[in-house]
Amino acid sequence: MRRRRRPVAADPMRGLEQLLAELERSPGYESQLVHLSRQPSRRAGYGALPRELAPEAEALLERQGLKRLYRHQSQALEAVFSGQNVALAAGTAAGKTLAYLLPIVQALAADKSSRTLLLYPTKALAQDQLRKLQDFGAGKTFLADTYDGDTPPRRRRQVRRLTQVVLSNPDMLHLALLPHHASWAEFFRHLKYVVLDEVHVYRGVFGSHVANVLRRLRRICAYHGSAPQFICTSATIGNPGELCELLTGLPFTVVDQDTAPQGPRLYGFWNPPLSDQEKGRRQSTNWEAARLVAHLVRRGVRTLAFAQSRTQTELILRYAQELLKGDQHLAERVAPYRGGYLPEQRREIERRLFAGELLGVVATSALELGVDIGGLDAVVMAGYPGDTAAYRQQAGRAGRAQQESLAMLVAGPGGIDQYLMEHPEFLLEATHDRALCRPDNRFILGAHLLCAAFELPLEESDAHYFGAEMKPVLGVLTESGLLDRRRRWYWREAGRYPAGEVSLRSGSGRAYEIYLQQGEELLGTVDEASVFWLAHPGAVYLHGGESYVVQELDLERRRVTVRREEVNYYTRALSSSEMRVSEEFGSTPLVPEATAHLGELVVHAQTLGYKRIQLGTDKELDVQPLDLPATDFETVGVWVTLEDEGQALQELGHDLMGSLHALEHAMIGLLPLFAMCDAHDLGGVSYLTHPDTGKPTLCLYDGYPGGVGLCEQAYEGLKEILQATAERIENCPCQSGCPACVQSPSCGDNNEPLDKAGAGALARLWQGNTRESTETG
Repeated sequence: MRRRRRPVAADPMRGLEQLLAELERSPGYESQLVHLSRQPSRRAGYGALPRELAPEAEALLERQGLKRLYRHQSQALEAVFSGQNVALAAGTAAGKTLAYLLPIVQALAADKSSRTLLLYPTKALAQDQLRKLQDFGAGKTFLADTYDGDTPPRRRRQVRRLTQVVLSNPDMLHLALLPHHASWAEFFRHLKYVVLDEVHVYRGVFGSHVANVLRRLRRICAYHGSAPQFICTSATIGNPGELCELLTGLPFTVVDQDTAPQGPRLYGFWNPPLSDQEKGRRQSTNWEAARLVAHLVRRGVRTLAFAQSRTQTELILRYAQELLKGDQHLAERVAPYRGGYLPEQRREIERRLFAGELLGVVATSALELGVDIGGLDAVVMAGYPGDTAAYRQQAGRAGRAQQESLAMLVAGPGGIDQYLMEHPEFLLEATHDRALCRPDNRFILGAHLLCAAFELPLEESDAHYFGAEMKPVLGVLTESGLLDRRRRWYWREAGRYPAGEVSLRSGSGRAYEIYLQQGEELLGTVDEASVFWLAHPGAVYLHGGESYVVQELDLERRRVTVRREEVNYYTRALSSSEMRVSEEFGSTPLVPEATAHLGELVVHAQTLGYKRIQLGTDKELDVQPLDLPATDFETVGVWVTLEDEGQALQELGHDLMGSLHALEHAMIGLLPLFAMCDAHDLGGVSYLTHPDTGKPTLCLYDGYPGGVGLCEQAYEGLKEILQATAERIENCPCQSGCPACVQSPSCGDNNEPLDKAGAGALARLWQGNTRESTETG
């Protein structure tokens, strides 16, 4: 069989641009390509090799064929060798591993008893990284091994006694190493470096927990006589230093200028055509992504498509193979790449890609951290992956070794995806994405203070690690009988193990466990604040790109039972909430007619039912009722009060309640762009007259008890959020509201009342722009 050759042109970008031009001339093209940006190639910037390297460190560089370093590597190493904590933020394939591996080898050359703890967000990623470390000399120059839930007892003893570089995850540090620190005394005594990889994922609830685990780690290390240096590596985000300081409580030196070479890249934005303009519906994201994959594969372009679930992966794969049928066996050259594969299966797929046997791979976005497929020409993203760091990581999977590449984002039907189609510069020029966490969230802090007291009795001086909130939270824990106060604070219940009751993925500390129906396999946990939202009976629960349907929610046993099932829909819980103001932290006038407030709220929330929504089209299939108890929790919120009872809006002929309600939905829909969170992390409620404010009020609140910093970000950037929301409403082609602008699939009031034009006018009014919003479609 003769293979088609790819177009060759003098301009390195022209080959891929020609392929896109062909697609624009093909049947079925309806102006889907709304933006194409050309990023020229970037030359490498080089820095000096560190001086006086040990022979072992020089040998490592020699094995890798490295005679010089990128400037960001050189700067990071210089800071590490001078004793500073370092935050290194750079793109994919920028050589971040060397920034911590060279210091590890150098330290071991000087002292064989030196130890390093490498922490990765997931067990699978740690296991992948161990294989990569073997290329750098693990097993020869130094002893490295993983320590996780899969490590057998005999090997665990060997790791504790002999291993110089331990690869693990924060959950294992929390559950196994710190509570049993006496068994790890030698390791903690000689701990030189703690490395946090993929640090950008440690935000929100997870990041707030990890921050407290790291404070516990520092405290235990001090007890055993060490003070390890921290080296953190991250994808490109707007605040790597701030995030690392929040996580560890320590100062950091930031290196964030990526000087690795990069080939020319095209960034494309592909919006599926409207199928129903009045309702704002668009054609299937999955079908459009498959069309792109098939077109690129047909022309010999090695392509990786990212989907957001296994079901979506299967649909894109099936559609692409159907489009390629009868085309020189090309359908057989497209394969899935899933999180559930064994390492050998994944390596075989990678080998087939390198060899040219495969031309297309469809992967779940859950693999974006660990996937290591080289030599790709194009990436197709089926839907916005959730934040700009994830977008950059997925886009960066193509175009290694300075080759030309294409990164194409295919929009989903939601508000964020549609906003990005209108504002591609938001992604291409992104500097606003701040990853934040709240270590002082009193619910999360309280859970970890119990763990810390179990490890060692707490003293007043431990506020050095846990901050000013430590003492008042300890007072509450003592009054509730969980701690015993003498001169120090002691854990009271010898038979209980507090770390085992605290999930790092849970906002409340009290987690529900999720079990597979057959086999009693523990899949994961969901926190108390989210269980009715994410794991109600009938919910589709996604885990590692696989879909499961919830069969039972046992409130007494705090247990969720699911069965493995591939379905063509996803679910959205319908909720209703009320809020009361507990304490106002501050307020600021937006305009004379409106004031923004930030403060503590008590939220009364109830999940009323759920919708089943078709994948790809977002068509509502049905609504199912639920009978679940209401919950009350304290959190942080931002609310806006109208000082003139909405007179200006009503004079324009708009319904005040419909306008407030619609604007609440639209703001929640776009807030994840500004706060690096998911829409389900937030809640909202609107009132014509709120009992506490006495005025028309729109409120957004953090969906986690105590809050994790989302509404503080919303309060600081409210004008920018209102600007984006107004533009999304005005640019949406629907007549009276749709899921891409002011409708919410989670609204317990069935999206009534809604006034789309009034919401746009209100957003403009609160920015100080009094012009009427008339563009309703």
